[in-house]
Amino acid sequence: MVDTPLARRLAETPARPDPLSAFKIARHAFLEGRRIEMQELAAEVGVNRATLFRWVGSRDHLLTEVVWSVTEPTFLAVADRVRGRGARRVATVMGGFARAVIGSSFFPTWVHSEPERALRILTTKASPFQARMVGLVERLVGEEVDAGRLSLSLPSHDTAYLIVRIGEAFIYADLITGEPPDATKVTQAVAALLD
Repeated sequence: MVDTPLARRLAETPARPDPLSAFKIARHAFLEGRRIEMQELAAEVGVNRATLFRWVGSRDHLLTEVVWSVTEPTFLAVADRVRGRGARRVATVMGGFARAVIGSSFFPTWVHSEPERALRILTTKASPFQARMVGLVERLVGEEVDAGRLSLSLPSHDTAYLIVRIGEAFIYADLITGEPPDATKVTQAVAALLD
């Protein structure tokens, strides 16, 4: 890179706040286990609350995007590492993903600090999160079906939905039934569904 007075001046000029900068600050706070408060976020970004809400929607909309920005790459990284085939691959990916979620330092912090909001965002149609998760799992299942390594008794979308619900049941078990979260049960239950 050429070091010119212009380049130095441009490097010193702070970027104007925008929706992406608000998202990045919120994501950083989430990963640190801090609660995302809209008033504080607006102040940190350097805009008023009305502008922040216009940019990101509601707090739930912002949380959905922040959580998805961590969830999707985590799922894809687990799927890339798993080498099994057919039902075993799908079950192993889901168990590995559940293990990553349960074992993260930030995700359980958020879920336990705001359980009703978290479950609403993660497990209902109140946000696009669950539909996106079903889409990821449907793609995974579809790869195995297309390769001839898995046959389904239900349509792939319905199968993916059931697999996601199994994951939710055991990842959020402590909130739903009071039992500890259990990634091993995710693997076992998905394997049983697909066998």
